[in-house]
Amino acid sequence: MRVLLVGSGGREHALAWKLAQSAELSELHCAPGNPGISALGQCHPVRAEDPEGLLGLARELEVDLAVIGPEAPLVAGVADALRHNGVAVFGPGAAAARIEGSKAFAKDVLRAAGVATSAPLSVARPPCVVKADGLAAGKGVFVCRTQAELDAALPAVSGLGGTFIVEELLEGAEVSIFALCDGVNAVALPAAQDFKRAFDGDEGPNTGGMGSYSPVSGIDAEEFLDTVHRPVLAELERRGAPFVGVLFAGLMLTDDGPRVLEFNCRFGDPETQSLLPRIDGDLLGALAAAAQGDVRGASLGESEDAAVTIVVTAGDYPAEGDSGNRIDGIAEAEDTGALVFHAGTALRGDRLVTNGGRILDVTATGRTLAAARERAYAAAQLVSFDRARYRHDIAEEAAAVV
Repeated sequence: MRVLLVGSGGREHALAWKLAQSAELSELHCAPGNPGISALGQCHPVRAEDPEGLLGLARELEVDLAVIGPEAPLVAGVADALRHNGVAVFGPGAAAARIEGSKAFAKDVLRAAGVATSAPLSVARPPCVVKADGLAAGKGVFVCRTQAELDAALPAVSGLGGTFIVEELLEGAEVSIFALCDGVNAVALPAAQDFKRAFDGDEGPNTGGMGSYSPVSGIDAEEFLDTVHRPVLAELERRGAPFVGVLFAGLMLTDDGPRVLEFNCRFGDPETQSLLPRIDGDLLGALAAAAQGDVRGASLGESEDAAVTIVVTAGDYPAEGDSGNRIDGIAEAEDTGALVFHAGTALRGDRLVTNGGRILDVTATGRTLAAARERAYAAAQLVSFDRARYRHDIAEEAAAVV
């Protein structure tokens, strides 16, 4: 099977790593890819948001399946452009991808589907949560427990452009639940938890994600499909927008039961980097089955091992990224048995350099969460570039309990 993977981040590197293990894979191509992915398949200089360029590439390569990683091209309708021209695609069309592209649309779908979520507020008053309605690369959510935080959030969210919504502030543990969907049916993947705040102790602004781990103690992802994912799938299908791809629910486990915080239309980043090392079986076969309209026969097991991912970022992330600084230590980190996924890197001649906000994702597995965490941090300490930074408390509380 010839596969075109669309995207260039750590999530796409993790997907490439897993897809490359399939006995069904004959060729792996990526657009635009990154230096890490180039070791697994051929990268092509076509932007992820370029539907005409991707369609031309898919036709030239005669690909059997396109897998679209990031949310921006999905919301922009890249899957539609490919699918309507005969290319099998794992990824929702624009109408279904609105579940992530518009918070207001997602709320409307949740209400119609009868899925529990946070209540909207007509007046911005603390405590509350302010959310940009559109895509914001994980940086459009502002938790406001005080008036000062709200006073800072309102101009910040306005500065992102577009509209915003205000919701009640829910309290509880967060968990990410993913399901592979074929438009009607859903198959659960293992649960994961990510860490959105920039600094230790869940301090600082929201980011695209500073780390993740899987499994999450006491959480069976399958238990959420009937109350969360399947009602949403049915509602989207009723609206003429069948969802084919990964439906990702961010849940808050409150004292009153689980509540949906948000829906995303793609694999999580960095949750994918912790999930895929724990998935047994042929992921490529499962994605192809979903794209072909029947994911029910997909057989993906779950390893008993735990996985922890540490995101190594630029020094000023999320305010600013970094570019052009030499990266060292990846081979040494990989020699420990860890996986190092490229998230924001580039080649300058034969030198690997920084090229983004989140630079590398370091993932390690272990028989326990504590063992995986220890190995991940030991490997993360070996990679270096000017002003490299990461959180030191990823999975700390969970590892202490398990």
